[in-house]
Amino acid sequence: TLSSSSAASDVYKRQVKLPNIINDLKSPKEVENFMKDLCTPSEIKALNERWEVAQLLYKKDKSYRQIASELKTSTATVTRVARFLFSESNNGYQNAFKRIK
Repeated sequence: TLSSSSAASDVYKRQVKLPNIINDLKSPKEVENFMKDLCTPSEIKALNERWEVAQLLYKKDKSYRQIASELKTSTATVTRVARFLFSESNNGYQNAFKRIK
């Protein structure tokens, strides 16, 4: 039998592959098609919504309530995105914004 740490390591290895696969896709259309296969329409909608929230937060010219109202989303979603945009150490959003400047 596998030890729990070995099993956890195997799970981690499988998860790490996804970013590599996305990175290896050759065009935005390939990524879009892959995401359509990987995610449900609701999941894709949620991802797009978070990205829209992040873009508005990054501009820093609207309140959380204004963003929630404009995008017809919850303030909880805006707050969650803000936490990852401004407070967490992943810097995923920050790196994305640096690339599109």
